Amino acid sequence: MGIIVRPETPADCPAVAAVHIRAWQVAYAGIVPDHVLTAMDLAGRTAWRLKGLAAPDNPFHNLVALDGETVTGFVCHGPYRAQELDGSPLQPEVGEILAIYVHPDHWGTGAGDALLRAALDALPQPEVRVWAFADNHRALRFYARHGLHPDGLRAMYRPNGSDVDIPELRCTLRRG
Repeated sequence: MGIIVRPETPADCPAVAAVHIRAWQVAYAGIVPDHVLTAMDLAGRTAWRLKGLAAPDNPFHNLVALDGETVTGFVCHGPYRAQELDGSPLQPEVGEILAIYVHPDHWGTGAGDALLRAALDALPQPEVRVWAFADNHRALRFYARHGLHPDGLRAMYRPNGSDVDIPELRCTLRRG
């Protein structure tokens, strides 16, 4: 049957939230403090996702990957949020992959590839960016396979509930 990618619906939100939490807990072990990973809350993350999907002015779009009826991953994409410019407005002339996660049980199945291709296809901008933790070598290799390479910009990210700043790299794909 293969992997199906389609827009996220409100009914998907609990499964997407569960994928998000589990992917963080596995992918970021040793990068993000353990207490942050164990404190991730399914109900809170589900409610946050439902609120985002219901917002009529939300400029970001969410897609899910399905294996049969099982949500195995998701991607969020839209206009670039210029984090490095401290509160600047969105930059619609540049696209961004805000988040892409696949449940660890489905790593290597092609779900991440299908999600990233679908998001890149949906973004019309000639330049697309994604931020990744500098120590997340698996993700950096994944992005590189799709043409997204570090462009030299670095930032620090502080997860909610943490007092630790985690270095990030911005990766960019320039098309056409």
